[in-house]
Amino acid sequence: MKKILVLLLMTLIMSPMFAQEKTLHDFSVKTIDGEEFDFSVLKGKKVLIVNTASKCGFTPQYADLQKLYEKYGSDNFIIIGFPANNFMSQEPGSDAEIKQFCTSEYNVTFPMMSKISVKGDDIHPLYVWLTKKEQNGKMDSKVKWNFQKYLIDESGNIVDIAYPKTNPLDDMIVEWIKK
Repeated sequence: MKKILVLLLMTLIMSPMFAQEKTLHDFSVKTIDGEEFDFSVLKGKKVLIVNTASKCGFTPQYADLQKLYEKYGSDNFIIIGFPANNFMSQEPGSDAEIKQFCTSEYNVTFPMMSKISVKGDDIHPLYVWLTKKEQNGKMDSKVKWNFQKYLIDESGNIVDIAYPKTNPLDDMIVEWIKK
């Protein structure tokens, strides 16, 4: 009986060590056009995930995100934008209005997803994964503001975070893409 109890305790203690964390590739979301987007199609690519807003002081980063995408976007790298209205209501528009704004003002061609929540009670499951170490196996983080960037490797794991003030063309991001 004692051996069984010890084995049971060891199993309970060891199981979290062998639990496999989710990766980006385990998620799917809606695109800004309402289509299903399965992140598993991005296996083998580096992914930059950024929460965006149209009426923010950082909104001009759309231009540099587009430059980054034009220069490095390929079979090995992609940018995914997530409009979010979590910070001072700086993304109040509908998906159609956001798409129109991004296209007409910044000629955005990188994939944009449907507007989500990146914090709070209605946080999207993807952002729960991005911000909780128990989900991603790497780090806890807090989305500080619009245009926070998450760097995801080819296997779908978080590598690093670039906070909102970090320009998309910053050496830290460019060097990571080029590695």
